[in-house]
Amino acid sequence: MLLVAETYRLKATQKAIPPSTVPSKRSNSGMLSTPSAVPKDLGIKRDVYCRRAESLLLLSIIGTMPSGGLMATVVIFGAGVMGSATAFPLTDNGHDVRLVGTHLDDEIIDSVRTRGYHPTLKRRLPERATAFRYTELADALRGADFILSGVNSYGVRWAAETLAPALTAPLPVIAITKGLDCTEQGDIVALTTVYEEALEAAGAPHCDVSGVGGPCIAGELAGRRQSCVVFASSTREQADWFAAHFRTPYYHVWTTADLLGLEVAAALKNAYTLPVAIASGFLEREGEADEANAQMHNLEAAVFGQGVAEIRYLLQVCGQPSLFAASLPGAGDYYVTCAGGRNMRFGRLLGSGRSLAQALDEMQGITIESLSIIAAMARALPRLAARGVIDRTRVPLLDHLICTVEDGRAEPFPLDAFFGDLC
Repeated sequence: MLLVAETYRLKATQKAIPPSTVPSKRSNSGMLSTPSAVPKDLGIKRDVYCRRAESLLLLSIIGTMPSGGLMATVVIFGAGVMGSATAFPLTDNGHDVRLVGTHLDDEIIDSVRTRGYHPTLKRRLPERATAFRYTELADALRGADFILSGVNSYGVRWAAETLAPALTAPLPVIAITKGLDCTEQGDIVALTTVYEEALEAAGAPHCDVSGVGGPCIAGELAGRRQSCVVFASSTREQADWFAAHFRTPYYHVWTTADLLGLEVAAALKNAYTLPVAIASGFLEREGEADEANAQMHNLEAAVFGQGVAEIRYLLQVCGQPSLFAASLPGAGDYYVTCAGGRNMRFGRLLGSGRSLAQALDEMQGITIESLSIIAAMARALPRLAARGVIDRTRVPLLDHLICTVEDGRAEPFPLDAFFGDLC
């Protein structure tokens, strides 16, 4: 127990200083650092860090462990399930969390304040998580060490405009939001870049925005189930600094400086989840399984495989390492997204024969982030093709998705155009 006391004494008396929020140079390395590596610039001597690492087993028995950094105050902006779930590894590491809702989260914030219960996550939040309404954002940011942004892709610009007046100094930001945009020339832009530019346009001091990718269902993270993710920043140093605050015996974090590659892979998997769901919905259109219980798994798997192949190709088009396509940010995240969730429910409705408008109506206003990503790629593809940057015959599934959204209905897949890379 002396080790435990020493750990919390260190947490209570020191804070790790983040690396510069303005990177001097972006790394092109495609290598990931492992969770077992001792992070650099911890703001604590290496021998102290190693002593704390040796206490991992003891601390895991009592339900917590130290982060690689020291005690921090973290503002989670957006009280949705994924943002709120990150409060568990953060508070398990001894950090203080301030959960700030958006203008749409008042009921959640009121519930957390009065009962400590998150009604959408369906569990009590840790005691070290304090709830704030968005009108109290400036108070929540006072003394904060970094921000975790949990707003969805449609709310990024609103979030930047709301944060900017309350930011009196640069703060590191890590965003769990997935999305894409494109330039006038069609070049793909990560949502983290959109976030940075929106903050600066709104008058905020420069804040470097990092990203997260990998298979992580909010309910499982909040239940402290084993989860593996990748943190990406403009520099490996910054990614390691963030990871040190989050790592626990159940939340495993790898790091990379390939921010664009991670963001592209993690965002595209949302788009490519939609056709897997449509394939599943085709079963309902055909009258469910037959007397021998034949399903649609063959078609679902073929669509999944083509999706991975196209993510790999699009990463190459962006000049990014294609290894993410078959790793945690790509296939790993893609798989878990196909296991359920809003994109799958929406796609099944389309596959069953509903029109796009009917499916959206049945979703009752729930954000379908795959649609924003498909819309961004619909703008990017013709511009890239006109410049000779992309060969559209390599992305027949994405082209089909764009037509599905534009036509407002799901048609059979162009299967004979798939898997050209096998020929």
